[in-house]
Order: sequence, then C-alpha cells, then structure tokens
Amino acid sequence: MELRLFRYFLAVAKEQNITKAARVLCVTQPTLSRQLSELEAELGTQLLIRGKRKVTLTDKGSLFRRRAEEIVMLADRAEQEVKTPDYLAKGDIYIGCAETETMRLVAKTAKELQQDYHNLCYHLSSGNAEDLRLRLEKGLLDFCVLMDPFDKRDFNYIELPGKDVWGLLMRKDSLLVSHERITAAELKDLPLLVSQQEEQSAEGLKKWLKGRELNIVGTYNLLYNTTLMVEEGMGYALTLDKLAPTGNDSVLCFKPLYPAVETSSYFVWKKFQIFSQAAKIFLNKMRETYER
Repeated sequence: MELRLFRYFLAVAKEQNITKAARVLCVTQPTLSRQLSELEAELGTQLLIRGKRKVTLTDKGSLFRRRAEEIVMLADRAEQEVKTPDYLAKGDIYIGCAETETMRLVAKTAKELQQDYHNLCYHLSSGNAEDLRLRLEKGLLDFCVLMDPFDKRDFNYIELPGKDVWGLLMRKDSLLVSHERITAAELKDLPLLVSQQEEQSAEGLKKWLKGRELNIVGTYNLLYNTTLMVEEGMGYALTLDKLAPTGNDSVLCFKPLYPAVETSSYFVWKKFQIFSQAAKIFLNKMRETYER
C-alpha cells in the first residue's frame, strides 16, 4: 500500500468532501474517487460513506484514520531526520508529558539548549501514562515524563529529582480548609474527582487508603477542567501538588495527605531507540544534568 493513498484518504477525512480534497491534493476528482475505491477494495472493507454533499467515515474508516495518521507522521519524521545533515543541530523533538511539576526540569533543559541551538522545535503531548507509553512504543514520541508506577523493563530512564505529593484540592470555603493535612478517614463520603491513572495504578495511594471505599463522582485525565468542577462545588479532587492555581486570586486550596503519599517521576525513552540528531542533543543534555 503506497503512502500516497494514506494521504489521499486523510485529506478526504479532513475535508469531508471528495471534490474539496481533490483540490487540496491537486488531483482530479475522478482520480481521487478511483484511488479511494481501490484502497477500499485492497482492504476488503468500506471506509467511506459517500453522501450527496458530505463524506463520513465508517467505524472501520475511523480506525483506519487513526492508523493512517500515525503512519504518515512517522514517514514524515523519517524523511525529515534523514534529510537533515548530522552537522546541523536542528529538528523536532517529541515529548509526552504526564501532569507533574517535575516537567519543569525538562522545560529548563529546553531553555538552556535554546541558547546554543536555535533550530530545535519541541512538540509536547499531554496524557495519561498508558496513552503516553503506547505512543512512545510506536515511535510517535522520542521521550516521556512518566510517574511511578510503570513497567520499566522495556525502557531506559532517568529518575528526576524531587517528589510529587498527593493531596486534596478543595474550595477555600470547604469545612476541611482549616486542616493542615488530610487523613484517609476524612475522605469518607466526600464527593471525589480522581485521576484515571490513579484508578488504574496509583499503588502508593491505594496502600494509604487501606481498603477504604471512595465516593467517586467523576474521573479525569488532565486536571485543568477538573479545577473548574471543584470551583463550581462539584466535589474535591485527589491530585498532585503544584498543578492547580491556589494563590490569593484563586478560590481553591491544596491540602497534602497524611501520612504523606509521594511519587517519583522519570524521563523515559525506548530501549534501542535510534534518535534524530535533535533528540540526541536533548537526551545528552538531560543525562549530563540529571543522571546520577
């Protein structure tokens, strides 16, 4: 299957119209229609539902779109990396980011490199640990910042300094605001918004709860929208420190758990990964700064 066909299909999926996609691709409409029909015949399944004015994707078409986007992205990256001479310190660096304050260390490294390398471009993707790990394995990311626990057998990593602290995000008019720290018993019956990653694998937090059941009213994968729910009185959020605005202008405050529940963060890359020149420069700087 030619890469050109993936690009044709993605153009139609984006424009939702074969005629418009043909203009974008600079091909004739009959040629594009024929190529798409041949693609469906080769795959043995229908990808597109051709309406009078709009083209929509079948379920198989939606799946194929996700895979086609990954393939085209990898092909474009490979072409760029091969064409860039080794002596030119330029290119793209793809980093997956868990929500953690230690991501600031990655940002500091990027800032330091900016002084000597003006042509490095950073592409950041936020998500939960499972999503980031899969994208790293597929080669869609060069590096990830992940928090414990994760399976370290297939990766190289640097443990980053500092710890993230679990706690409770609440409104400043909450009855618990006078407490310096929050115990497991005080969570009983509170309406809680919890991290999807926490639900799956936050072992330290599970041990801290000692089998107590939580009153979970919602889950989240990124915190920003959850802070809005807390602000509106939907409930309390179990989260890490320093991620939500809790200053004088905020209606929110953060209280750490007691006994303290802490987690480590890691700068992670795939074993036997072949890096672009840009990614090599970034990795070398991270190792020089943080590897023990």
